[in-house]
Amino acid sequence: MTTALITGSTAGIGAAFARRLAGDGHNLVLVARNTERLREQATELHDRHGIEAEVLTADLATDDGIAAVEKRLADRRNAVDLLVNNAGFGNKGQYLEVSIEDELTMLKVHCEAVLRLTSAATESMRERGRGGVVNVASVAAFVPRGTYGASKAWVVQFTQGAAKDLAGSGVRLMALCPGFVRTEFHERAGMGTSNIPKWMWLDADKLVAAGLSDLARGKTLSVPDPRYKALMGVVKVTPRALLGGVTSRTGRKYGPQ
Repeated sequence: MTTALITGSTAGIGAAFARRLAGDGHNLVLVARNTERLREQATELHDRHGIEAEVLTADLATDDGIAAVEKRLADRRNAVDLLVNNAGFGNKGQYLEVSIEDELTMLKVHCEAVLRLTSAATESMRERGRGGVVNVASVAAFVPRGTYGASKAWVVQFTQGAAKDLAGSGVRLMALCPGFVRTEFHERAGMGTSNIPKWMWLDADKLVAAGLSDLARGKTLSVPDPRYKALMGVVKVTPRALLGGVTSRTGRKYGPQ
């Protein structure tokens, strides 16, 4: 049985990855900040699917938390075959309304942790000649909209660049770019969601299934829904100056309330 490590595993997209991978017979290393929730999740997945679920409590906003996950990924005796860098959060407010401390924390989780954990995982994967990494980004990566979008744009560029450098090694890397997904993300950030149109919401389980299918096909970028693929097609041909104004107005309409 192969082993997958998932950060931010206890809710939302991370929990959907855990359910799907456990159902497919993968052992799991579940990573999040809340030990009690991790243990409950591990017990449920073990009892339902008969897989082994290891619990690793770590806060990826801290050096110690990142180092703990790096150490687990570097363990050659209990190798991780698939890494899902899913942990992340949003800050409520526009630029200069959010404290610099909160902005830097976001960059540590979205960028530094992703860089360090991807590096720790792929080093041992390359030695074995197999493995995969899914870095969860966002369609926000493709529009000029604040620190969150900028951090996710970094995830996309880093992932695709690393995938190119590791081509032929047996290690696959992919950036997964969802749109709005009903998770705890918005609630934790204090963001209202009642003004977001129903058609923009995605199902986390379907999102994960499409993402894993794209990874198996060797894609380095996955926008796993026809609606968002169409939107991203429009984004590509829209002048950046115009796009900036549109995304700013859209952010005020559909963003934090």
